[in-house]
Parts: sequence; structure tokens; C-alpha cells
Amino acid sequence: MKIKRFLAPDMRQAMRDVRAEQGADAVILSTRRLEEGIEIIAAVDYDESLMREAVRHNTPAPEAVKPPVKDALKESSKERSKAIAKEPMKEPVKEVSAVTPPPPPPMPVPPSEVAALQPIVEQSALETARMRSELGGLRQLLEQQLSSLAWNDMERRSPMRARVLRDMSRLGIDTDVARQLIDELPEELNADQARYLPLGLLSRSLKVTGRRLAESSGVTALVGPTGVGKTTTIAKLAACAVMNHGPAKVALVSTDHYRIGAAAQLEHYGRLLGVRVYPAYDAAGLTQTLHLLREHHTVLVDTAGVSGTDPRLQQQMDVLRDAGAQGGTKLRACLVLAANAQASALDESVRAYLPLQLSGCIATKLDEAPSLGGLLSALIRHRLALDCTTDGQRVPEDISAADARVLVCRAAQTQKRLGPAAEDLDMADRFGMAVAGL
Repeated sequence: MKIKRFLAPDMRQAMRDVRAEQGADAVILSTRRLEEGIEIIAAVDYDESLMREAVRHNTPAPEAVKPPVKDALKESSKERSKAIAKEPMKEPVKEVSAVTPPPPPPMPVPPSEVAALQPIVEQSALETARMRSELGGLRQLLEQQLSSLAWNDMERRSPMRARVLRDMSRLGIDTDVARQLIDELPEELNADQARYLPLGLLSRSLKVTGRRLAESSGVTALVGPTGVGKTTTIAKLAACAVMNHGPAKVALVSTDHYRIGAAAQLEHYGRLLGVRVYPAYDAAGLTQTLHLLREHHTVLVDTAGVSGTDPRLQQQMDVLRDAGAQGGTKLRACLVLAANAQASALDESVRAYLPLQLSGCIATKLDEAPSLGGLLSALIRHRLALDCTTDGQRVPEDISAADARVLVCRAAQTQKRLGPAAEDLDMADRFGMAVAGL
């Protein structure tokens, strides 16, 4: 057993010294704080029985006073042979080969020493946290500097492309979508192209289903978060269908049994339009109801408003899938998005409902949206087709079939009311790292 004393200014350095000289198998025998620093007594080839014997006789157990392991085994073997020869032999003695015993487990650190190490560990944790915080601040500072340099370089080399990015920023278009659009622009732009060409690309990037409200048929379920206007939109769609096909060919189905007054509101619209409203609160009920209404031209299903983080969302999607599969009726799921919602909320809603295999989208509350950039970004990013848009509470006047050019023109008109363009620092934060390719 080799015992050595280590002295270092702190525990971290002391442990490094022990590991460097004695390896990972070293055993810490004791630790002590001195004026010079931290003292550690460590050992390798640790023998617990020898240590106890040394403690019992109050003598050290250095390696020099011990016989070598092989000699000790030979000596022990000779003494055992003499003892066996003196005793009368009762039965044949089998020869046993000497086997090196496994190394004993390391001696646990006493609780008192653990308590003494606790302040050191806490101090090390605080130092590590402070170092990480400083590194994070340094990284952020470097990223800001690189972003500013990249943006300033782009304004110098390609002023028209920088102008396009400023316009996209004022429209509220998200960074990734704006970069996608600007990559489709030609290398050389004049002032007129920089003004109008991006709007054309924005319009071309929007997908529309081309469904006419007067010709919409089949079963359509409107899904989406709470408060986006699903029930009011269903009333508008039902009114358009009644005017073209009559109330006998139109039916409404309510699956919302969570929100107080949801079914009553839909029944109120049904009475005004002369259309029957059917309740269905589970997959079996919805399947039976859709089978009953298979001869109707238009069937609109009003679902409960469920956010993307609500655990009931999966249950609702399962009900719609099962009803469409078991009833033999093709059920079309249409996501309703409120244009006045934040861009992050719109993107979260789309991601949450994508597993339902959405066939379309309806944008509501265009009249309440200060900017349409978040809505356009979500539609373009997820390649979600737009059915129609609504911009008021009137039934059925405030609803129209989707038109990409009209929607982009409306977004451009709101740009004039959004105030001055973004400052260079804001533009560098949004687009600098992307321009630099980082």
C-alpha cells in the first residue's frame, strides 16, 4: 500500500493531483483544511485488514515493512503444509492453488469529513455557475457583434435586398419565411422590383383550396383553440349552404360538451336558419349521427375549443378519426385560426392539429388583426391551404372564399399603419445571424 500526502490551494486541484499521480483507483483516507490549503491523504493498493492491524498496534503500515505478496503466500503455504503433516490424515487432502483475493472495496468517507467537504462543493458549484453565466454573456455579446457586422455588410453590398427584409419585417413576416422568400429573388434588383416583387412571391407562396362557399358539400369539422370563432364561422357557412340548397339539405352537429352554452349558441343559429342541430359527444354518437345525415348536402361539425397543450386534444382527434373511419363518411377537418393571435400561438396551433391531416384552414377576425404577418408566416411555413376568410360578425355577409392576392394586398395596406421601419439593431438581431450563415 502506497500512502502519500497531497497539498493544494483548493479541493479541485488536490483531486487533480491525486488522480494524476495515483490514478482513478486511489482511496482518500482523510482530508483537512490548513493555512496552506487543502491536505489530502490518499493511498493505492489499499488493504483494509492491514490498516486495521496497524491502527490496533498504533503503528504505520508502510509498504517497506510488509513482505512481498508472493513471499507471504509461499510462507503461509509452507506453514500450512507442516501443520497438515503433524496431524493424522483422515482423508486425502486436495491440493489448493493460491488465488489472489479480489481487492477490498474502498473505505467509505466518514460523515464528519463529508460535512467538512460540503462548503467546498457548494463553493465549486457557485464558481461553475458564475463561469457559465459569464461565458453565456460573452457568447451573446459576440453574436450581437457578428450580427451587426453581417447586417451592415449586407446593406452595403445589397441595399435592395436589405430593403426587402425591412419591408418583410414591417409586415410581421417571421425570419425564416422572410429568408425563404428573399432567396427566390434575383441577384440584381431595382427599386420598383424591390417594392412589388416580394409581394408577388408572398402571394405565390400562399396555398388556397379554391373551394367556393356555395358549392361546399360533405362533412366538415371545424377544429381549433378556444375563442377563434368556430361557432360563428359554422353559422356563416351554414347560411351560405341554406341559400343555395335549402335548409332541409343542411345539418349542424355539436360535439362541444365542455363549454357552457356552446350547444345553446349553435341551436340558436340553427333556429334562425331553419336547420336542425344534432348532439354527439363521443365517437359512437358521432358515427351514428353522420350515418343518419348521409343524404344531406352539407354537414358542419362544431368541436370544442382545445389548445395545443390540452390533454383533451388527442381524445378529440381520436373521436373524429374513428367517426370518419367507422361511419364510411369522408370527414374533412378544417383548422380555424384567428388572425389577431400572436405569431407563436398561431404556429403552435398548426403544429398541434397537423396530426389530424388537415384538409384546409379558415382565417377569422381579419378586421381585428393589426398585422397579418403571423398568419401568413404560419400558412407558408406549414404549407397549409386556406379555404376562406372572415372579417366581421355578420352572418353570412362577413365571409369570403380565400384569395391569396387579396390577402397579401390587405397585409400590405396594414404596413402603412405600422409606423417607421425597424432600427438597424433590431434588423441585425432578426436577420444578422442568418445573413452570416451562422
